[in-house]
Amino acid sequence: MTTEPRLLPTAGEVRARLGSAETPALLMLVAHVTGDTEVLRPEWRPQPEALPLSGLGETLDAEIRDYCLSRLESYLDSGEAWTSLPPAGVLEKIGKWSLGSGVETPVALLEAAFVADGTDPRRPDWSVEELSPGHQVRAVVVGAGISGLLVGLRLKQAGVDFTIVEKSGEVGGTWWENTYPDCRTDVHSHIYTYSFFPEDWPSYFGRQHVIHGYLRRFAEENGLLEHIEFDTEVTDMTWDEDLQVWRVSTRRTGASETSVRETNVVVSAVGQLNRPMVPEIEGMSGFDGPVFHSAEWDHTVDFAGKRVAVIGTGASVLQIGPALAKTAEHVTIFQRSAPWLMPTPELRQDIGEDERWLLRSLPLYRAYYRLSLFLPRAIGQLDAATVDPDYPPTEHAVSAANEALRVQLTAYLTDQAGGDEELFAKILPDYPPGAKRIIRDDGTWVATLRRDNVDLITDRVARFDAKGVWTAPGDYHPVDAVVFGTGFRASDFLTPMTVTGRGGKDLHTEWGIDACAYMGLTIPDFPNLFCLYGPNTNLVLHGNLVFFLECQAAYVADSVRLLLETGRSAMSLRRDVFDDYCAEVTKASALRVWGWSKTHSWYQNAEGRSTIMWPLPAQRYLEGTAAVDAAHYELT
Repeated sequence: MTTEPRLLPTAGEVRARLGSAETPALLMLVAHVTGDTEVLRPEWRPQPEALPLSGLGETLDAEIRDYCLSRLESYLDSGEAWTSLPPAGVLEKIGKWSLGSGVETPVALLEAAFVADGTDPRRPDWSVEELSPGHQVRAVVVGAGISGLLVGLRLKQAGVDFTIVEKSGEVGGTWWENTYPDCRTDVHSHIYTYSFFPEDWPSYFGRQHVIHGYLRRFAEENGLLEHIEFDTEVTDMTWDEDLQVWRVSTRRTGASETSVRETNVVVSAVGQLNRPMVPEIEGMSGFDGPVFHSAEWDHTVDFAGKRVAVIGTGASVLQIGPALAKTAEHVTIFQRSAPWLMPTPELRQDIGEDERWLLRSLPLYRAYYRLSLFLPRAIGQLDAATVDPDYPPTEHAVSAANEALRVQLTAYLTDQAGGDEELFAKILPDYPPGAKRIIRDDGTWVATLRRDNVDLITDRVARFDAKGVWTAPGDYHPVDAVVFGTGFRASDFLTPMTVTGRGGKDLHTEWGIDACAYMGLTIPDFPNLFCLYGPNTNLVLHGNLVFFLECQAAYVADSVRLLLETGRSAMSLRRDVFDDYCAEVTKASALRVWGWSKTHSWYQNAEGRSTIMWPLPAQRYLEGTAAVDAAHYELT
């Protein structure tokens, strides 16, 4: 006689690890299982800025945990599986309770964000064979990073014949290419995850090799590897109006000749952060030592005993700098502008074994833990990034809410400087919070700057000679190696490939420096071309990138469905829809701090306009991508 495996842990197993449970997620779970939303008591409401923690203190948290287990005990001991969908009204009540009654939490956003383990709500519920028997649809996806793998799975689930073309020799995109010391995400691991493909993350913020391993496992378990052509780069895409197909030219690494294939659909999944940006500085080619960008880390260089120049103070350098300072003889960091820092004590912390067990083994707990992370970030602090003309806005702050954020972040920097007024003057930004990326910090950055073997230089780098760096005022810094942490050519979308659409239109000529695509996805006169992580889909104080990518991949699949159902070969975005959308985004961007401030940022193009950031509420993006509107397109 065999016994079916138990789906639920016992109450005793949960009790043994209960002290590691976060009470907001636990209370949400109880409301789901029991259907009783009265458990979401006002006095147990978390502080939204503390989520996924409650911010209520350990004494009250312990009381809540005991209560929750008492409510769950009979359900656990019954051994009966719990439903993956909550009873009607529960998610809406959870949203209002967790964020407060004054914050609008659209039900559609809640429903899209909540995904129970073992479910995949956005999986296509149709197939090519069902909609158009005997019809073959071909697609080429450019890039095997986090977005390319995702859309590849959606196409596979729908029965589309697809190929992913990847310029590197491995999956992962930026998480394969960036291998610098202490490389990690600054987004919480559990929401830097496909919602339907959970991971037993070992740390609160995933390290590079762990994220790459996750993406590799995703590709392996979903049968995507056999669809990928590695070490192959797309050089040109041209629309053939007569055949209604794209002609895609590719070249193998190291080869001079190209090959051409025809495909019905092209999906660009090259991302925004894949082309390193190294500034042109006089004399750099004559420097005697190693020089490289953080995304092209040279692991043959031994920094022990070396004097190292690090140019830039963006997110990568805040990880690289502390690591180098532990091994190099001396590190000189050249800063153009100081970053605002967001206090994040758990940034480099591992998740305890008991907490990992709860996330793995207690059904629905991980889903609600994710939701408690997602909600305050999806609703976010867009108000703090919004310009109030009556404030009035300045390079100090652009609104009362922005000023409140500035006060919070300034207090953290004051504490970190520890009374060192000279250092504080250097690390205090001279622009409003949100105009540039706010970087997570656990105290490591300023502690590194205070080390005896680290100097922070705020003068401009003017030139190199064979042995060092000269600044604009004429100061000389002898160094043995140079590391650039100067970011990427984020505004140069779909480069360096050429893209030619209807009537011989060149995409980059059409765009100029002001790239725009409807919902970041589609462009008039470029039929059946879709961009993932395209123009204006990056996020700063609101939203979640992986959530946006899931919206985009679902939109691409739904577009293929539309073509099959209508029997058409091509769909091209209407010009008036494009113009109205671009005007909406441009107007909204001008009212956001990154569009208003004059500080230099990778959020802006050469003319100071943002083609990078999403300036509207996350709900607007969900609504715009929930389903393809045939009326937005010319179908031929």
